[in-house]
Amino acid sequence: MPTARPRRYPSDTSDTEWQLIAAYLPAGGGRERGGRPVTYPRRDIVDATRYLDHNSCVWRALPVDFPPWRTVYHYFRTWTRNGTLTRLHAGLREHVRLAEGRNAEPTAAIVDSQSVRAAETVVKTSRGYDAGKNVNGRKRHIVVDTTGLLLIIMVTGAGVQDRDAARALLWALGTCFTRVTKIWADGGYAGQLVTWAAAVLGLAVEIVRKLADQVGFKVLHRRWVVERSLSWINRCRRTVRDYECHPEHHAAMVQWAMVIIMTRRLARYHKTGRLQAVLNTS
Repeated sequence: MPTARPRRYPSDTSDTEWQLIAAYLPAGGGRERGGRPVTYPRRDIVDATRYLDHNSCVWRALPVDFPPWRTVYHYFRTWTRNGTLTRLHAGLREHVRLAEGRNAEPTAAIVDSQSVRAAETVVKTSRGYDAGKNVNGRKRHIVVDTTGLLLIIMVTGAGVQDRDAARALLWALGTCFTRVTKIWADGGYAGQLVTWAAAVLGLAVEIVRKLADQVGFKVLHRRWVVERSLSWINRCRRTVRDYECHPEHHAAMVQWAMVIIMTRRLARYHKTGRLQAVLNTS
């Protein structure tokens, strides 16, 4: 097995971050099913994925000190499909919530969407046009908890209306997070969705509308939380524009962006002893 590469990029994992991540990844020893022996450390695979997400290079342009791009892409795709990335993301989110003195599972959430322009790699059948934002591309629909941490993400064509996508989004939320009973949303979700969510899912959706005299950006009750989350996601350049052939891969890039945010926050908590208390009780 090649020797461990030095950590030299801002997106690389620190030792504390890697200890948090490693527990959720397959061991990687021996042979994969029908394949060659695993020869590259998992940490290098994670660092390469974070580098691509953070800096937005093309897969073939990964720096040469990382494993070959085809190997990195293989693990990116495999961990996305088999649920490894989702388990990693969910575990880190629970650690953050516990370290901040909250319950592991949320009881309230905020929903919103964001349209992003699509590159030429995005096929016509999976993109759309958002006339309100003048964006030809895809739309990511997200649900976050009251601290701004991602709970659910769904990627559609940009032409899909928020209230239409919200039915599947809230259904997934009700299935995965049974303790959530309260949702805040903007005016795009008003109408029959509110009645449907209450009758079918038992979710109380509160619409937070713009102020009557509002011009430009204003901090609105609860809505600012999800808007801040969208800005966190856009810190990773790969998520500012959609380059992915498959919608689920764009969703995975968003999850990796949140993984970077959460591991760095937990690493800071480790210095103050808050993280160790959580790990001792988990």
